[in-house]
Amino acid sequence: MKLTDKVAIITGGNSGIGEATAELFSREGARVCITGRNEKRCRKVVAEINKTGGQAIFVLADVRFPDDCQKTVEATLEAFGRVDILFNNAGVYFANNAVDCSYEEWDLSIDINLKGTFLMSRAVLPSMIKQGSGVIINNGSGWGLVGGAKAVSYCASKGGVVMMTRAMAIDHGEQGIRVNSLCPGDVKTPMLDVDARNQGMTWDEYNTMAADRPMGRIGTPEEIAKAALFLASDDSSFMTGASLVVDGGGIA
Repeated sequence: MKLTDKVAIITGGNSGIGEATAELFSREGARVCITGRNEKRCRKVVAEINKTGGQAIFVLADVRFPDDCQKTVEATLEAFGRVDILFNNAGVYFANNAVDCSYEEWDLSIDINLKGTFLMSRAVLPSMIKQGSGVIINNGSGWGLVGGAKAVSYCASKGGVVMMTRAMAIDHGEQGIRVNSLCPGDVKTPMLDVDARNQGMTWDEYNTMAADRPMGRIGTPEEIAKAALFLASDDSSFMTGASLVVDGGGIA
């Protein structure tokens, strides 16, 4: 029960890493607010958490829009009275290079992955500053630390997330707020299924390519959720401005 009496907001919490993290945080004692754009999936995740004795709510929100981010924070404060943890998890990925990348793909990558992280952090920081404590976890990527082929918009956005994390850690450390980035490698989420289809590959072909790393496999959402729990809890109490890589040795 590492998060007893804590309150967490998890963006993109209705599937993949966000869903696994919401469920794990709840089991560890946190009250949880998830956001997403798919009401049916949000309701399903919240129902599962509440059915097993947790406390969860959802807010239909698009992190590209300041009003949605503010609405999410206000709903969480109204329901639970405080916000201790923000996991900026919502994200998109498009396979493209600088020639093939459409203007729409570029804008969506920056707006959701980078701007959305900024907007949610901006919305939640005043309450964390007022209470003198808080943890912000920004979902970066291994490709936010090193380059990746056919991922120009994704690498640009995630590289920005990593650097923004460091800047925020410097700005808010004296206010009792820790800010770290979580940098996963390939993880079995719906995002990878879509990417495989977009690249005209079967899942077996895609999985073989993605598993080309020292541990010989891709990760699971539950494994990334455990890393998020570490960053959210007092187990990482002397960490801020760090990038925690969880990628089966891909960067190595």
